[in-house]
Amino acid sequence: MNKYILPVSVMGTVIGSAVLIKDYFSGGVCPSKAKITGKTVIITGANTGIGKETARDLARRGGRIILGCRDMEKCEEAAREIRGDTLNRNVHARHVDLASLKSIREFVQKINQEEERVDILINNAGVMRCPSWKTEDGFEMQFGVNHLGHFLLTNLLLEKLVKSAPSRIINLSSLAHVAGEMDFDDLNWEQKKYDTKRAYCQSKLANVLFTKELARQLQGTGVTVNAVHPGVVATDLGRHTGMHQSPFSSTVLGPLFYLLVKTPTQGAQPSVFLAVAEELAGVTGKYFDVLKEKEPAPQAQDAEAALKLWQASARLVGLPQAESGKGSPSLQVSQEDRRPLPAS
Repeated sequence: MNKYILPVSVMGTVIGSAVLIKDYFSGGVCPSKAKITGKTVIITGANTGIGKETARDLARRGGRIILGCRDMEKCEEAAREIRGDTLNRNVHARHVDLASLKSIREFVQKINQEEERVDILINNAGVMRCPSWKTEDGFEMQFGVNHLGHFLLTNLLLEKLVKSAPSRIINLSSLAHVAGEMDFDDLNWEQKKYDTKRAYCQSKLANVLFTKELARQLQGTGVTVNAVHPGVVATDLGRHTGMHQSPFSSTVLGPLFYLLVKTPTQGAQPSVFLAVAEELAGVTGKYFDVLKEKEPAPQAQDAEAALKLWQASARLVGLPQAESGKGSPSLQVSQEDRRPLPAS
């Protein structure tokens, strides 16, 4: 038996070290044990990945969870799974396609009709480095879904969020924002050759700039808004990147990928932290790298660019533009948005 002691010991050390390294790179778990009983949470893109695990965690904390998803079959399946796992019956599937302004308006009208309050909005859905696709309304897909869709959704829910205050908005961004540049002359990549990586970085920079300007406008309302980079997480988000499609990447890079990349459960912890942590009450307009507040890239701190993006976004999605310097949210809703939904 003695000849097996050394190899077994070495293997145990390697496995133990791998677990410790993975835990280190994950950034830890949300330290708060806060319950959110009686609170309503909306999470976009919640049928898979980070969104699904965020919904599961918050359902365990007693919240009323609304999964906003494009694929209703997967959304219903996720809702059933979470209800069974958490024994929380208040987990509901609702349709919303962030690539369609019409779908977003219909979703919000139903929320306003069916829900008394919205306490937490987690703008989680996203696309990453997809081909040169357009949304239903003709926007470049990554800018349209990652920024414009959530911009419209958030604005149309502001009145409900303000009435439910203290409430929180969490925008999922990315470390990729540091390489982002806002091309205000061509936000939709209509005049230059499409670059899927640069388009993604621009959309993630837009998330942080949107957070900054929205926080300014929401001062004094009791609604906070923060952006977060959840870390590098193994989800379907990277399906367009081509990672692990070659023998080299799957065999050589696979073990390293395992050590450095989080599981969806680990990746959900930053969103949960921003949604429930007691110490973050009143904290707004900030950027978090996993569980720690950090300074975003310099271009993400440009107040003039943040306001310019807001005004351009409002124009693109058909919302009234907030007046500069007023420090209050534009809670007006167009007559089109106020019209009742057709009977289904």
